[in-house]
Amino acid sequence: MTRIAIDPVTRIEGHLRIEATVEGGKVADAWSSSTMFRGMEIVLRKRDPRDAWLFAQRICGVCTTVHALASVRAVEDAVGSNPPLNARLIRDVIAGTQYVQDHVIHFYHLHAFDWVDVASATKADPAAASRLAQSISAWPKSSPGYFQEIRDKIAAIVNSGQPGLFANGYWGHPAYRLSPEANLVLVAHYLEALDWQREIVRVQAILGGKNPHPQTYLVGGMAIPIDPDSQAALNFARLDEERTILESAKTFVEQVYLPDAVLVASHYPEWFGYGAGHKTYMAYGDFPQPSGDVSSYRFARGIVRYPNEAGVDAFDPAKISEYVTRSWYAYPDERVGLHPSRGETNPTYTGPQPPFEFLNVNDKYSWLKAPRYDGEVMEVGPLARLLVSYAAGRPDIKNVLDGALRTLKLQRADLSSTLGRVVARALETQLMSGWLLEWHDELVANVANGDLAVHDGSRWEPSSWPAECEGWGSHEAPRGSLGHWVRIESGAIANYQAVMPTTWNASPRDARGMRGPYEAALLGTPVADPQRPLEILRTVHSFDPCMACAVHVLDPDGGLVVRVEDDAW
Repeated sequence: MTRIAIDPVTRIEGHLRIEATVEGGKVADAWSSSTMFRGMEIVLRKRDPRDAWLFAQRICGVCTTVHALASVRAVEDAVGSNPPLNARLIRDVIAGTQYVQDHVIHFYHLHAFDWVDVASATKADPAAASRLAQSISAWPKSSPGYFQEIRDKIAAIVNSGQPGLFANGYWGHPAYRLSPEANLVLVAHYLEALDWQREIVRVQAILGGKNPHPQTYLVGGMAIPIDPDSQAALNFARLDEERTILESAKTFVEQVYLPDAVLVASHYPEWFGYGAGHKTYMAYGDFPQPSGDVSSYRFARGIVRYPNEAGVDAFDPAKISEYVTRSWYAYPDERVGLHPSRGETNPTYTGPQPPFEFLNVNDKYSWLKAPRYDGEVMEVGPLARLLVSYAAGRPDIKNVLDGALRTLKLQRADLSSTLGRVVARALETQLMSGWLLEWHDELVANVANGDLAVHDGSRWEPSSWPAECEGWGSHEAPRGSLGHWVRIESGAIANYQAVMPTTWNASPRDARGMRGPYEAALLGTPVADPQRPLEILRTVHSFDPCMACAVHVLDPDGGLVVRVEDDAW
């Protein structure tokens, strides 16, 4: 038996360590450890709840708008504020744009090199690559000359001795399966996506003022004025510009991302048999339609347990709890989980001091808590959303998913896998790119009818709030179910807790010794070469880890990194 440690896992946001034992060429056991501490809950104590979203979105430098949205929803839930229709639509467009950008970046820039061999691409025949590209898509950048140019560019980088972004890959690994021409097509699109992603985030700049960290969220609505006759407000010219960007993004998704995802999936069919994990899926649901109730959500709310596919079990947020049995935090009784509304953030690092070979995984070994739903491990994310929505009978999701299964000759059960997550993310992006245009057009029509309201100020002043109140703000962020909980006393934050998608998926063992989703999904994963554990990275990356959301700064020597004084604000 061989024990290995991957630290840091790269091509993710934040710091993640994976330890595994390999026996007989397969993973026999695995441990997921987040190696940084996040103290934003502590920073938010005693602050004005209306400011919470500004701080909360600093939890991450990538997933910024998702935390802003969950935070304002939590405070609105607590104080009883109801944003107007325009504010909801603007929030939906910002959030949906985050999906499309985030998923495309994940596929090409974080996950592709688990399947794509860059060194092989330098040996491709440009004419054959052109024929392949044209056989799967109508994307115009598909000529032999174009692929000749890309091949020469890649070869120059690889052979320069300074390969930059292509450094430290496991090129030539026996687990790679794509032809040189397929590798060339995908590397070309990797480079195109670098430029593409800069364009789509302009939508967030138009509606949010900037990206990252948009500035226009507001408890009760949005702080962007709408005035068709003003150049200093959101007007029809800006809305037309936004629609052009969204149309272009949809074309890229349909003609580049989706065909590439199918291309990868068709070459690695065995990876629909690895990475399943617990097969228990949860979604908070999101994107309410005009009725506003849970039943109208584009992504359904609920729990699905496989192989039981009879339907969706109702979701109850009161059944969420977080354990710290194997986490570097202290609870009064660490055998008992706490609901986030009563959660505590008491960091107590007891792990080994660097440098060290392995963690003591029989004790505490991660800065992540272990969230559980009614005592069960839950996977969240694109796959969970599609499976829950499919089982709930959402017709647009059912049609897209059934079509993909026919194309790939798969059963729905095959989606509980490493490649199932890849396919689900691509299909979700296809859906979202269409929904974005619907929400945009709804916003334009509403403004054209004379509705310019973006904020409900009736619950803005703390004098209108109860002396004590609590709220929960949920959002289906690109990586999965995100929840923020706030307790307000005398107009100030008394307690604040946030549970991230990656906290659910990358969690360590709990009080019963149940593995988290990463840990369970890695069991049985083939490992051809323990010194180059490419296969382990495939499954871990399929979840799209964001440890930056889940945890933040730690000095391993116990020193003070930064002090934030309340009086300084």
